[in-house]
Amino acid sequence: MTRRRVYLDNAATSWPKPPAVYEAVCRYMRDNGAAMGRGVYACAQEVGRTVAALRRRLARLLGVSHPERVLFAFNGTDALNIALHGVLRPGDHVVTTDTEHNSVLRPLRFLEKYRGIEVTYVACDECGRITAEAILAAVRDNTRLLAINHVSNVTGTIQPIHEILAKLGDHPALRLIDAAQSVGHLPLHFDQWKLDFLACSGHKGLLGPLGTGVLAVSQRAAEELLPFREGGTGSYSDHEEQPEVLPDRFESGNHNVPGLVGLERASAYVEERGVDALRKHELHLTGYLLQHFSEMPAVTVYGPATLEERVGVVSFSVAGFDPQELASLLDAEFAIEVRSGLHCAPRLHRRLGTLQRGGTVRVSFGPFNTPEDVDVLLKALHDAGRS
Repeated sequence: MTRRRVYLDNAATSWPKPPAVYEAVCRYMRDNGAAMGRGVYACAQEVGRTVAALRRRLARLLGVSHPERVLFAFNGTDALNIALHGVLRPGDHVVTTDTEHNSVLRPLRFLEKYRGIEVTYVACDECGRITAEAILAAVRDNTRLLAINHVSNVTGTIQPIHEILAKLGDHPALRLIDAAQSVGHLPLHFDQWKLDFLACSGHKGLLGPLGTGVLAVSQRAAEELLPFREGGTGSYSDHEEQPEVLPDRFESGNHNVPGLVGLERASAYVEERGVDALRKHELHLTGYLLQHFSEMPAVTVYGPATLEERVGVVSFSVAGFDPQELASLLDAEFAIEVRSGLHCAPRLHRRLGTLQRGGTVRVSFGPFNTPEDVDVLLKALHDAGRS
């Protein structure tokens, strides 16, 4: 008998997608297939309307007043690279944290080495929390950029972004948040928080296809940001220089239209169901899991103890098991799919004391997980402990 697949790796990429996503991608691929912004015929115009609708929908979800300031990238990493490579200049100072993903750490290392920027890394506590006071202590008069992970992909810890930015006040530093693990899970208020950059993927909390990413930019950030790539935009084609107008300036080459068509339907699902309702569902599952983990002496959980400080991401270890060994066992014997390893966040694992042991096992919930999925995992862990 084939076992039911239990997918618990939504922090890597969400699955399954809302049914309308599959239908939209299939319909586009079979019945349309036109490029975005490259024709005046009906199918091309339909693509343009769909992508414009997606831009407006994402602007509402992210709290961006002007949809043209919502830029499309190929993934969250690409969005972060557009911001970091496009705005940092030789001699700039950056404040970031030990909770960051390699999608921030590696571009900053490159820019330190080849562009002469300087980076200060703010430490977190044993639960992965950053305080506003620690951030402000690291900010200098010449700090050019503040780059903070809104939610940790390891511990699920929510950073106090609103408090940090409020206390930063009128300091001229640009403000960037990596929202890869918060978009679709938490309410976001780009304009209200006076952010300059918000980067995220389209395939995680937004429930869209892989190969989609989003970068929201403020007006002042757009004026200072240099394009990461140049090329055809389908507009101002008589000019040999990149267009100045948004979003064309930062969207060179053909768009991933199958991905964006799917993302439009996915973000519609998120908007219609409501981020608050999605969060309530994920926290119900997280609380159920954590309650049972607290009764299992062999299990160590990393991250905040209170649900209000986290999203539906739970990293843990089990005494006697290597993380990769346990994840492989759960897949092979129980058809349970979890993530194991360092989750591309080495500095945070060093702080948690899990770097040398190969990281953690991570469970991450999505809108289509159920309490029965948690029960299957708990029984599997119980059975694995007896074997």
